[in-house]
Amino acid sequence: MALLVLGIAIIVRELRKPTEERTWHGEVAGWLPYDFRKPTMERIRQVSWNSDGPIISNKAWGIGWTLNFGAIKKAIGA
Repeated sequence: MALLVLGIAIIVRELRKPTEERTWHGEVAGWLPYDFRKPTMERIRQVSWNSDGPIISNKAWGIGWTLNFGAIKKAIGA
């Protein structure tokens, strides 16, 4: 429920900006990442299967974080 409320607040905040200033990605409350841009396969790969990236990364679409399975695989040596 809290993520739904945050999502609505983020969308309202973006829509209040002039069109040329809307980014549809960033942070809310100074620490919680969001990205509402149309997801691309490249961004999904960078977030979910990047062996050189962090184990926990920002979501390719939505609010919060996700696991990076490429980094996990590298960390366990598989």
